[in-house]
Amino acid sequence: MSDRRPRTPALAVDLVIRHAAEPGRILVIERHNPPHGWALPGGFVDVGESAEHAAVREAREETGLQVELQALLGVYSAPDRDPRGHTVSVVYLAQGNGQARAADDARDCAWLDPGDPGLPLAFDHRRIVDDYLRYRLTGEVAPLRTRTD
Repeated sequence: MSDRRPRTPALAVDLVIRHAAEPGRILVIERHNPPHGWALPGGFVDVGESAEHAAVREAREETGLQVELQALLGVYSAPDRDPRGHTVSVVYLAQGNGQARAADDARDCAWLDPGDPGLPLAFDHRRIVDDYLRYRLTGEVAPLRTRTD
């Protein structure tokens, strides 16, 4: 019998990491690889790995931080959200402990104010940050998006 697995999108994780001492700031990384620009820390889930484990691993690899996952903000699945191909991302809120330093796929990192509308972010990360700001005000996670908007 042949293996007829469906062709599916890639699975990734992203993190909104809040600063332990300054909870109003979040960590962003400058991407070393294309597409270039500033983004939330994250990456692909490995085969045999849970999304939660991938989030903790990616945070450590890209920023050197040990993170504590605090909530699931949402799942982002628009087919055009990643120019490299259809990628679904599970996005977690986390608290970071330690000194952030850029490593692995990150060229640089910085703690920034998520409310800065001039903060240019790669992928759909501005939408994710806007959903985080809404969460911070209301306690509501990302809304369900049943159509592309």
